[in-house]
Amino acid sequence: MNKPLDYIFPDVPADIDLSALRADAIPQHIAIIMDGNGRWAKKRALNRLRGHKAGIEAVREAIRCASDLGVRYLTIYSFSTENWKRPEDEVVGLMDLFAKTMLAEVDELHDEHVRVMTIGDLSPLPPETRAAFDEAWEKTRRNDGMTLVVALNYGGRQELLHAAQECVRRCMLRAEAGGGAPEVTEDLLEQGLFTYGIPDPEVIVRTSGEMRLSNFLLWQAAYAEFVSSPVLWPDFDRYELLRCLLEYQRRDRRFGGVGA
Repeated sequence: MNKPLDYIFPDVPADIDLSALRADAIPQHIAIIMDGNGRWAKKRALNRLRGHKAGIEAVREAIRCASDLGVRYLTIYSFSTENWKRPEDEVVGLMDLFAKTMLAEVDELHDEHVRVMTIGDLSPLPPETRAAFDEAWEKTRRNDGMTLVVALNYGGRQELLHAAQECVRRCMLRAEAGGGAPEVTEDLLEQGLFTYGIPDPEVIVRTSGEMRLSNFLLWQAAYAEFVSSPVLWPDFDRYELLRCLLEYQRRDRRFGGVGA
């Protein structure tokens, strides 16, 4: 843990027992499906893009809190391969928001030693959006603090297809070199994942009360604990993340075996 608990959570709500949080059981990788921006805006008679803008502060809060707790990886599901189906003005607004937010935040993230990387296919994104994330990676890639993984134009099926294609390519190259066909193993397949080298998340949080993975980290989620928060994403703060972590720590993680 990078900072004391009472510093990270200075004004704990009465329903939370901060002493129940075990510092030795903080997950090294948290993944978040940020859901509810549109519903948050609709409740306030605002357009959907206003909801996405309101969600930026929740992203900042999650990054700060996770980094302070000593989490090594935080993955946020920012834009899925299916999100292109949304209205054109919303997609255009989101791409502009991604670029402006990344450029505005990267210096502070760098100062906090956060490394910023992306997973997904960035090639269809507007040049300005790609450039903003490329710049963030170049600026922060040598940092040794928490890694912020931004899933952007990401889909779990797309990733598995890419991994399978890479597996076939590697096998063909080895066969052509006279080495014979290698055995197809989990490790060989994982080498083609966008997240290769990143540990699987121990916990996946989804906000707004939904209970779906929505094509997110399908391979990596095999043994992750799933926690659903009823809070819409723009209202998600460090105390709601704390509630999710306490729920995670109450779970008996057996990995297919028998509990104690």
